[in-house]
Parts: sequence; structure tokens; C-alpha cells
Amino acid sequence: MMKLSNNKISVSWWDMTDLIKDLAEKIPFEVPLVDSIYGIPRGGLIPAVMLSHKLGLPMVETIGKNTLIVDDMTDSGVTMDKMPGQFTAVLYHKPHTSTFIPNVYSKLHKGDEWLVFPWEDTKAPAKQDYLQSDEFIEFAEREDNSGVWSEEDGKLHTIGGLTNDKEGSL
Repeated sequence: MMKLSNNKISVSWWDMTDLIKDLAEKIPFEVPLVDSIYGIPRGGLIPAVMLSHKLGLPMVETIGKNTLIVDDMTDSGVTMDKMPGQFTAVLYHKPHTSTFIPNVYSKLHKGDEWLVFPWEDTKAPAKQDYLQSDEFIEFAEREDNSGVWSEEDGKLHTIGGLTNDKEGSL
């Protein structure tokens, strides 16, 4: 990992190889019943493909009883907490900020730095993209904020950190 400016750390492809190898060694012992892999869009897709190849397990589009759900990290933990299924794995777990503890993780990250993975733009803001939208900011600043985002609140729709509008233009 390499320290970047603006409180960011770059995770290299070399780091990814080590992280995937570590997860692949832990998974058979930690979650031995896993028979397939699902990658959460966007951050979990590439690690899931890499794990699928390493473990010889199929990638699936539908989460089954013994599907391993993969993401790049548990930062807030909200994405993983909303996923169905019983088996989860991440590259990095942030225990001080995450409300969710995955079944398997490669590394603990105790810092507050933003992790930039090799498939991401190092110049992007150190913030999840859906948190930057005007609709989300207006919602968060409302006095009557119930803490629940719904269709009535605007056009923001997210799935696993991937932002899309109602028209599905992305």
C-alpha cells in the first residue's frame, strides 16, 4: 500500500494478489459450506472474480443459501448488513467504523484513510459517490429527517454503493 495525498492509501494489484491469496486460504476453514460467490457491485466484483478463480467456485448473479458475498471493505458496514445470505468476506475490515463484522476478512484497517483500489480513480473524492449527490445532501440536512431514504425523497437509488437514478440511465 502506498500513502497518497488527501488522507488516501492506494492498494496496488500486488497488494490485491496477497489479499486474495489470504482470503482463499481462510475461506475453507471459516466458511466451509460455501459453494458459490457473489460480488457486490462495484467494489466487490473484481475481488469476487479473483476469488472465484482462486477457489474454483462459480460466480453467481443470485445469492443462494451457501453463497459467499464479497466486497472490497466494510467501511460503515451498511452495504453488507443489508445483504441476504449467511457468508461474507471482504479484503479490509474497519472495526472502528463498521457496524457489520464479516465472516472472513484479509486485513484489519484501523486508520481513517480512504482506501483506493487499483480499479478506482485515485483523484476521486474520498467519499462514497452516492453521499455526494445533491438529493442525498438535501435529505441529510432536512430538519424532519427520519433517517430513512425513500423514493419520495428524490431520485437517488443505490445498490451496493452503485448509484443510479430512477430512469436507470447508468
